[in-house]
Amino acid sequence: MVLVDSNVILDVATQDPHWSLWSRQHLKEALNAGPVVINVIVYGEIAFACERIEEVDEILPAHLYHYRTIPREAAFLAARAHAAYRQRAGQRQMILPDFLIGAHALVERIPLLTRDARRYREAFPGLELITPQR
Repeated sequence: MVLVDSNVILDVATQDPHWSLWSRQHLKEALNAGPVVINVIVYGEIAFACERIEEVDEILPAHLYHYRTIPREAAFLAARAHAAYRQRAGQRQMILPDFLIGAHALVERIPLLTRDARRYREAFPGLELITPQR
């Protein structure tokens, strides 16, 4: 089981010239091993690139992606990670979506497939990451 970050899915969906090959390979491996988890944040970030909900559901078909709600414990950890970020002179006032995604994976004790490791490593040192920087 793995939680997949929206950047990996969007790389594949948009055929990103730099990242699509890496993302396609690792997403395929995760889907073959299954299940692949997404949450409301991932869904929302994918939806931002779409005009209709049907487009989102084509990118995230229910038979491939297991939708899970973010546990309250993860929301709490995300808030604490955001507070630490602000203490390090972070400028964003709202909780960053990455904090909710990372905390969700940490609480569920599942690896996170992402190509954006820096913030996750800093905020959640115990989180298992699948990244290009392994």
